[in-house]
Amino acid sequence: MCEPDHGTLFTPQRISDVENLVTSMKNGLCIQKYKPTDYKHLYELAATEKMASAKIQLKIKKTEQISKINKEQMLLKQHRQVWWQEHKRLSENREKAEAEAKIVLDEGSHKYDSFLDIRDLEHKLSKEWDAYQTNTVAPIWQLREKLKFWMSEMQHYLSEDSCLKYKFNPVDMLQQIELVKKQQEAILEFLNLESLTVERELEAYKRKALVRSSEEKTKLFHEVPSALLSLEFPYPDLKNLIIKEYCKLANEYWSKLQEVDQQLKVIYRNSEWKEEDQWVFQTVINQYPSDLQRRRTLYLDLLQRYLPHKSRHDLVVHERAWDHYNFLRNQHRVLMLNWIQARKAFLLKAVMAVTEASAAQEEEVASANNKQKQQEICADLKAKVLQWRAQQEEVAKVEAAIAARRKEKEDEKERLRKEQEMIHRALEKEKVKKYWAEKQLKWQEQEEKDLQRMKGLRKLMAKQAIKDRERVKFRQALLDKRFLEKKEQALQEAREEEEKEKCLEALRQKVSVVAKLDPARVVADTVASKARMGIGTKEEFVLQKPLFKLHTFSEEQIISDPRVRVELALREAGLHKTLYAKEILPKIPPLKLPRRDMESTAFKSAQYTILHLPW
Repeated sequence: MCEPDHGTLFTPQRISDVENLVTSMKNGLCIQKYKPTDYKHLYELAATEKMASAKIQLKIKKTEQISKINKEQMLLKQHRQVWWQEHKRLSENREKAEAEAKIVLDEGSHKYDSFLDIRDLEHKLSKEWDAYQTNTVAPIWQLREKLKFWMSEMQHYLSEDSCLKYKFNPVDMLQQIELVKKQQEAILEFLNLESLTVERELEAYKRKALVRSSEEKTKLFHEVPSALLSLEFPYPDLKNLIIKEYCKLANEYWSKLQEVDQQLKVIYRNSEWKEEDQWVFQTVINQYPSDLQRRRTLYLDLLQRYLPHKSRHDLVVHERAWDHYNFLRNQHRVLMLNWIQARKAFLLKAVMAVTEASAAQEEEVASANNKQKQQEICADLKAKVLQWRAQQEEVAKVEAAIAARRKEKEDEKERLRKEQEMIHRALEKEKVKKYWAEKQLKWQEQEEKDLQRMKGLRKLMAKQAIKDRERVKFRQALLDKRFLEKKEQALQEAREEEEKEKCLEALRQKVSVVAKLDPARVVADTVASKARMGIGTKEEFVLQKPLFKLHTFSEEQIISDPRVRVELALREAGLHKTLYAKEILPKIPPLKLPRRDMESTAFKSAQYTILHLPW
């Protein structure tokens, strides 16, 4: 967009207005259009606005201060929760470690004498701890109780000056405080010296352990394992090849570990933090679990409290370096684990290769021996085969003679068997003929019996047919009679309905409207409205009679029924809906039992017919 042309905005009309204003100001303030300025009032308004803005600014500062305090309290609350969780975890770990140590000491004191020395050392440390509590903690608690007692006395005898001077001596109290303070300083100095001595010893042990671990690590990488050298190699070339491959693999992992160690040394060398600050930093970060929300904000806030001489930028830079250091340590640990696994796998592969080579060598030797044995066996077998052939030829001749004699015997047996079979067949034919003759006689007798039975059944069926036709005729006549009765009943009902309609029509004629058209009556007041307004009211009472006479039970008859009285009593007691009421009310009989002819037999007859159906 282009810039606006300010020259075009000042029109000639506006310029003329300005000239008129200048002219009027020169002429004076006598015109009613302009009034003199009240600067005092304006100063008061400005002061009021300044006061209001100052109050608003004060409120904003108070709000900011309150928000800072709330934020600080919230952070302290979260720090307190994390601290309690860490305290609980450390207490549990301590109790668990003490219990495990106690179990180990109890089990080992019966087997090894060195555990007895540890038991004596534990007893000595417990005695020193009791003495420390007696010499250090007990005086502080006694002084605290005395101070509480003196403060309560001061509050109690605040109005009694003389008694207060007599009972409360601040010089003695200050002397006791100074004495306890000097004792605590001496004890703390002694403890600091002991802690420095212990730290030096631990550092010496740590250096020895590090030197030993570095030597073991170097030996682990640069020495060929004894398990590999103790293998029995069938070929010398195989041994050299396996050792060379192992050295190559170890050098690869060793170079990677050296790179990681070099990076760790560079990070440790570039760190300008003291050991105490580094210990505080590491302890605070480890105190907050990784799954905690706002973890980084919390531990940075706590680090700024514990390390006020370090800026936030220094903490963030050291945090990055520490993360990189931990990453390299994890990488170092992973490389060591991978090397151990690769070493085990290589040893297993080497054992398998040596085993396979030994097996192959044994197979070669065995195959050579087997070949020679096979040649000897073949020669023996050839001689045996020739001998076996001669024996087989002789056996075949003997077997042929035996087979010829057996065949003659079998032919003779077959001839005798056929003769006996012919005789047996003739006898069987005679038996079959006799059996069929007897069977034929039995069939004829059975057929005659069946014919006689059929004649008797036909006679019975003819008699039954005559009875059935008579039953059908009877049922047909009965149905016709019922049909005629129903027809007559329907006609009777139609006649009654017609008479009823005639009566109703006559009644309608009697009660039909016969009033004439009367517009004045429509507009005039009704009797009800007049009665409501009090016009023409009469104090007459017309007793309304019922339209019909009711032939039913009287009130006395209803109340005299025991069922009604029991139900009213249960209702008054509030028990009419209970199970007791439901069970007892149907069992109460009326005063007068119903007549026998009032009893319904419809369901009984239906049940009887269902039970006595032919199927």
